[in-house]
Amino acid sequence: MPPEARFAVSLKNPDAVAAIVAALRHVYGDEVARLMLIEGMSLANLIDAMSSGPLAHRDAIRAITDGLDDFVISPDLGLMWHLKYVYGDEPGSLHVIDMEIATPNGTLASKDIWLRLSA
Repeated sequence: MPPEARFAVSLKNPDAVAAIVAALRHVYGDEVARLMLIEGMSLANLIDAMSSGPLAHRDAIRAITDGLDDFVISPDLGLMWHLKYVYGDEPGSLHVIDMEIATPNGTLASKDIWLRLSA
């Protein structure tokens, strides 16, 4: 078996995860991006990195949303949770500036949500 086959991970949304990895590498470099994926990062850090990365803003937000299924989220949210988007200040704005997660026990801010790539 080739060495790269031993480390294969089955992802639910590989394109979204690839976009996240590319943005993290673009903003932080290979070593820090690898550390963030393995050790974890806040959702706020991910949003900042994706906003600074090479993707259009709407594509970056879509990649985060689609990629969440491939990350371990802390604290444990349970079975029922909902991703909420926080939009810019302009009336009718569809420019997402932050995200929150609503649970039956309350709402968590992006800085309080910890993500690490599931292995």
